[in-house]
Amino acid sequence: MNPAPESAGDPIPAQCEVIEIHVAELKQLFNAIDPSPFREKDLDPKAEEFIVSWARDVHGDTALALLVYLDRQAGLADEAAILRDAIREYFNQRAMATRRQLRQLFRVGRTSLAIGITVLALSLLAGDFAARLLRGNTLGELLKESLLIGGWVAMWRPMEMFLYDWWPIRSEARLFDRLSLMPVRIAYTRDASSEAWRWDWPAVAPSERPPRPSDSQATVPPPKVPAS
Repeated sequence: MNPAPESAGDPIPAQCEVIEIHVAELKQLFNAIDPSPFREKDLDPKAEEFIVSWARDVHGDTALALLVYLDRQAGLADEAAILRDAIREYFNQRAMATRRQLRQLFRVGRTSLAIGITVLALSLLAGDFAARLLRGNTLGELLKESLLIGGWVAMWRPMEMFLYDWWPIRSEARLFDRLSLMPVRIAYTRDASSEAWRWDWPAVAPSERPPRPSDSQATVPPPKVPAS
């Protein structure tokens, strides 16, 4: 029986859904082109999609936790805490951005509602005027019904916003809130290189990192020149 892998980070409660992800290096979880400090980096789009899609399938009342299987041995003593802070900060920022989007939707919705009500009122007034002006004429009734339909069409967009558009955004913000609070734990591979963390962890300056074994190249002797 193989021994349990070494792990570090937050304890994972028994009654929670554990999101499991497997990477060779921690930096694979984050966007490689983001120049921000590690704690402020964006998640890699594929890693984010995997974590969020897993969380969406879990009941809204269930607590979440993240377990990262890492193909190397432990490095810095606080790397699990740094990883947790980075992931929590990212999802906290996503939650705040989603709530800003919701507030913007309501602002646009209120403006659209005011426009829609105004158009509907004008359509009703214009329709009644046309019906009285052309009393007894089929054209008057046709104009009245057309203006009424046009007024209700103007109400379609604000009604859609307030009835259907807002609650998926609110649910997304709540999901990001849950992800921003989840415990994070790292499970290491025992038989990996003990120095592999130096190639992975951004806290180590590039000048302090040893060259990877794959980076070392054998010295090729110069070709012999035949004697003339």
